[in-house]
Amino acid sequence: MNRTARLLLPLALLLGLVLPAAAAPLTTFDGEPADLANHTGQGQWTVVKIWVSDCPVCNSKAHRYVAFHAAHRDHDATMLGISLDGRDHLADAEAFVARHGLNYPNLIIDLEGGMRLFHELTGTPLNGTPAFLLYSPEGELVAQQVGAVPVNLVETFIGSSIATGDGDG
Repeated sequence: MNRTARLLLPLALLLGLVLPAAAAPLTTFDGEPADLANHTGQGQWTVVKIWVSDCPVCNSKAHRYVAFHAAHRDHDATMLGISLDGRDHLADAEAFVARHGLNYPNLIIDLEGGMRLFHELTGTPLNGTPAFLLYSPEGELVAQQVGAVPVNLVETFIGSSIATGDGDG
């Protein structure tokens, strides 16, 4: 899918137009089938960052989530990336991972599939990247955001939930 179509697809979704019936499934970068549920509910918070390789904000903020994952992965939180580049642009997604030294697992899906997945999970449209999903240590989706989310807000949310006894698996 060309970049213009990628820009227009969210508008089409907002206007209620129907997406094509066959969107690609979520996979590893190696092409193996993947399930989001296998990455959540493991006794730690899971921050899912949905990104695309040519997103300016995704590129400019990537280092912050690399640092977040390094600081939290051994005790309270982990990261998971989902690229919307699709298998047709796998090389672009791989270059993004390498360029930013992403130290957390990343899955890949095409744009249409990613939009469907986000809507199924949240009941809201995915109309931009980056987008974030926050799962409790028990695997419950507790927050979502389309647009940049400062790492300190995630840390504050997680810390507040742990202090109050909410979501401390």
